[in-house]
Amino acid sequence: MNGESPRVVVVGSINMDLVIDCDRLPSPGETTIARRATESPGGKGANQAVAAARLGGRVAMVGRVGDDAFADRLVENLTREGVDGTFIKRHPDVASGLAIVSVEKGGENAITLVPGANALLSVDDIRAAAELIRSSDVLLVQLEIPIECVVAASTIAREAGVRIILDPAPAPSSFPKELLDVDVICPNQTEAAALLQGDTGTVGSGEEGERAARLLLERGPTNVIVTLGGDGSIVVHEEDVCRIAPFAVEVVDTTAAGDAFAAALAVSWDGECSLTEAARFASAAGAIAASRPGAQPAMPRRSDVERLMGKTDALPFS
Repeated sequence: MNGESPRVVVVGSINMDLVIDCDRLPSPGETTIARRATESPGGKGANQAVAAARLGGRVAMVGRVGDDAFADRLVENLTREGVDGTFIKRHPDVASGLAIVSVEKGGENAITLVPGANALLSVDDIRAAAELIRSSDVLLVQLEIPIECVVAASTIAREAGVRIILDPAPAPSSFPKELLDVDVICPNQTEAAALLQGDTGTVGSGEEGERAARLLLERGPTNVIVTLGGDGSIVVHEEDVCRIAPFAVEVVDTTAAGDAFAAALAVSWDGECSLTEAARFASAAGAIAASRPGAQPAMPRRSDVERLMGKTDALPFS
């Protein structure tokens, strides 16, 4: 990073997470007993905003909450984390977004999302924040809000020369072509397979991951990073391919690992840091998040990432 903190605008979801810790995820029709249930602020957009702020970015958020007690807690938490919430609107007579997150002992999770106020974010809301987006260094977007809002925000950013990073989660069953006209798209294996819509099978590591990344690159983004969980990630730009080796941590909860990755990428990828270097920084941030319970509470600070860095080098793909 250069001397000045990057200005990051996050357009995305704001949820309250109900996290259920269980020994294993139940099968269809099965009732199981969980160890505990806790509430904590979440939503992919808000998670990424908090992570970017903790990692040193100057962060503003565009989103919607409802007219309920959750809304107060969600906005207060973002403010406490240093996120500018000027363009977070409250919507009357609707609940804030809610995510029910079941986490099994090994750290894998299953998430059921009730969008609530997030589904009511509008293109007019995005236009109202146009100057904020134009004045930023990076726009960070995800897909827990209406796709037309993501496209509108990306269009404003693109025309202003602002870098766009798309975390395509949850992966849509259909989407406009312009959604992929971004500087970086960073899906995980499941999302990459869904975005390719049958052009590839399941996406594994190694050659399968590279093939998926190259197919996605043909669809419009300038760069593709496919995250591979415990196998690291693959960075593809034109003919260049680099594998980022994973960081060894004890996995506790993978819920927010992808959000930490995207936020760290937004904060670290600048004129003095290559995309590969930024992806390695992001990989470390994601690993730390996976080693902690919860979403926003798990987000690392820059000092945490710097302590973990240096243990694993980026390797040329083979």
